[in-house]
Amino acid sequence: MALRHAVLAALLEGDGSGGDGSGSGGEYSGYQLAKAFDIGVANFWHALPQQLYAELTKLEKEGLVAGRQVVQETRPNKRLFRVTEAGLAELEAFAATPSKPSFIRDDLLVKVQAADCVDTGPLIEQLEERASVAEAKIELFGKLLRKMRGELDEAEFLRRGERIGPYLTCLRGLALEQENKEWGLRVAAVLRERRAAHAER
Repeated sequence: MALRHAVLAALLEGDGSGGDGSGSGGEYSGYQLAKAFDIGVANFWHALPQQLYAELTKLEKEGLVAGRQVVQETRPNKRLFRVTEAGLAELEAFAATPSKPSFIRDDLLVKVQAADCVDTGPLIEQLEERASVAEAKIELFGKLLRKMRGELDEAEFLRRGERIGPYLTCLRGLALEQENKEWGLRVAAVLRERRAAHAER
């Protein structure tokens, strides 16, 4: 997967502010796109704002997104981007391509792997910090999910919600962070208990 596909998919969720009804999906400014990534897309594809701005420029040159200038009286002018028909075709081709299996690459797991041979005090702190970060993300995903489904309960939204893709990716992010929290707290507790037992010897 390339960053371009994540950008194109995110642009489809643009709020359409000031849109003229042309193109596919809504519109996002570069700032709005970066914010959308930070809130939702980052749970499965991380990118820095400068990477997103650079990718938008490339996509516009290739005709996969179209940008337009919006004049603002009290603020600096901005550009809004939308996915073109060519961009949709690119996403269609990408969606039909077989996906590779995902894998974990996490430096915290390397530290846990070495737990029998290192001081576990700092490691326990890092595990608890990871669990704390996961808890904050769990709360954020919960808010996003409630906002997306509105007045519908989840079962009803999954049956007839307008845009199901972002909801399903948020569910994946929620499940991942719940697992991160549970695992982090469990491993921290195990290491703390073993540390205490060793100190008593």
